[in-house]
Amino acid sequence: MKKTLYLMRHGQTLFNVRKKIQGFCDAPLTELGVYQAKVAGDYFRTNGITFGAAYSSTSERACDTLELITAMDYKRLKGLKEWNFGTFEGESEDLNPPLPYGDFFAGYGGEREMDFRARLVETMEAMMSQENHDVVLAVSHGAACAQFARNWEANSKIGTITGLKNCCILKFEYENSNFTLVDFMNHDFTKA
Repeated sequence: MKKTLYLMRHGQTLFNVRKKIQGFCDAPLTELGVYQAKVAGDYFRTNGITFGAAYSSTSERACDTLELITAMDYKRLKGLKEWNFGTFEGESEDLNPPLPYGDFFAGYGGEREMDFRARLVETMEAMMSQENHDVVLAVSHGAACAQFARNWEANSKIGTITGLKNCCILKFEYENSNFTLVDFMNHDFTKA
């Protein structure tokens, strides 16, 4: 039986505005970030999408985003956290190496790329394999969403995705331990 996973990036944060590297460290949502989460919540309500379960990264920015989308109970999972950028956490984004990062951050106390990706895949497979999890919401982070999508790129029905804005939504179908990306949406927040 096919199940559906809606994987989202959190709303804009103070560190996003200040162009700071934000992995395991955290920053609060901005006013725009709160608005973005509310728009995402409206999208789900308008389209009649209800969730059997909801999950969030343990980071406050992800939990706050989820709580603005739905009032349902949810579980916080460390496996949904952003890439650990080691000693680059909280530093200027100008210090980031060119993409793809590969294992660059592992040399500075962070995670290796494939370890990060494996953590995400293992976490989301465990979530989706549970009973009564036909439609699931998971709020995570930009690099986390990108790496998870990249892992399943061969299954994608919409090709490669880029430009994952705050509160973007990736819709995956899950069946037989495989995820297939079937839709990707960046909202228009110009009316804020």
